[in-house]
Amino acid sequence: MAKDTTGRLHVQVKTGGKRKLSSKLWLERQLNDPYVAKARREGYRSRAAFKLIEIDDKYRFLKPGLTVVDLGAAPGGWSQIAAKRVGAPEKGKVIAIDLLEMGEITGVTFAQLDFLDADAPDKLLAMMGGRADVVMSDMAANTTGHRKTDQLRIIGLVEAAALFASEVLNPGGAFLAKVFQSGAEAELLAQLKRDFSSVRHVKPASSRQDSSERYVLAMGFRGQPIR
Repeated sequence: MAKDTTGRLHVQVKTGGKRKLSSKLWLERQLNDPYVAKARREGYRSRAAFKLIEIDDKYRFLKPGLTVVDLGAAPGGWSQIAAKRVGAPEKGKVIAIDLLEMGEITGVTFAQLDFLDADAPDKLLAMMGGRADVVMSDMAANTTGHRKTDQLRIIGLVEAAALFASEVLNPGGAFLAKVFQSGAEAELLAQLKRDFSSVRHVKPASSRQDSSERYVLAMGFRGQPIR
């Protein structure tokens, strides 16, 4: 062990055996990430919980009694925070889906489901039993290593989530989604600005500084668009 520039002990992972360098670097980053350690101490499923805490502490869109849809929920960090803040299941409701399995969380109704499946929206609507007040997406597409292709996949996911939000949100509702690089694309931003009274990019302090991830937060849904 060595100390980093802040004086904290820095855990170094040895290479060897079948462990690849990329795996070594990922494990080393996890072991030395203060938010990973804090998540374990406070009982959160992932460090992502602190991103949602930071964003909601500032913009206050998760309130008791609301219905929240969490897209790409596993392992459940965001769902945990949402359930606590909306008072699920007594007051509010949290509906969550992911391609991966997710362990049970009090106040959260979960289904293992691909959001891009043609029947996914109808299944989500059946689980919701009504309209939503918040749609949030921490989904990320599987990467290919080809930057342009990966960016297009990410944009496609965010656009699909935004379209779903525009079809299920109550007036005044909010949409939060992970984007990368310079943020949401111009066409998506224009659509969000038509549908919501305020649209902004946010990067919480708990996002890794070397990460290109950002979030787009749209608040004040104007109501069902005329189609």
